[in-house]
Amino acid sequence: MGRLLRGGLIAGAGVIALATGVYFGLLQTPDMERRDGATLLALSLPNAAGVEQSLSQWPGKVLVVNFWATWCAPCREEMPEFMRAQNEYGSKGLQFVGIAVDQADKVEQFSKEFGLNYPTLIGGYGAVELSRTLGNKVAALPFTIVVDRQGRIVHTQLGQLKPDKLRTIVEKLL
Repeated sequence: MGRLLRGGLIAGAGVIALATGVYFGLLQTPDMERRDGATLLALSLPNAAGVEQSLSQWPGKVLVVNFWATWCAPCREEMPEFMRAQNEYGSKGLQFVGIAVDQADKVEQFSKEFGLNYPTLIGGYGAVELSRTLGNKVAALPFTIVVDRQGRIVHTQLGQLKPDKLRTIVEKLL
């Protein structure tokens, strides 16, 4: 019995190690080749008030498009930095846009409580599939896409976009 238990523990530890390796391997997607962001920029989704908004309304801006949800802890953790960056770099041509994988009423309440200073569009649960078509291979949140002034996708990030990395990317593009 001791051998069987020890063998099971070793096998279990191996599975956990493999899963951890896969998770951290997928946590950050590498910078993508510069590619056309036309599909993303053609996207039109409603805001919390139900008014359709197109991502193409910010031509010539560096866009940081973040797929998130009110119930997503890592999403909530990165939002204060997004707000700071929007304040700091907005006048230089940076525009954050959130795409919520959530319901409009929850997003509206969250936005007011959190004091979001950038627009949030409502993608509902279909936004997860949309993010998959844009490079989110595991359909997890948060997922962020950075688009340069010419409309090319220059970076995608699965998982939190850390402040230093965000600033490095944005400052190169502004």
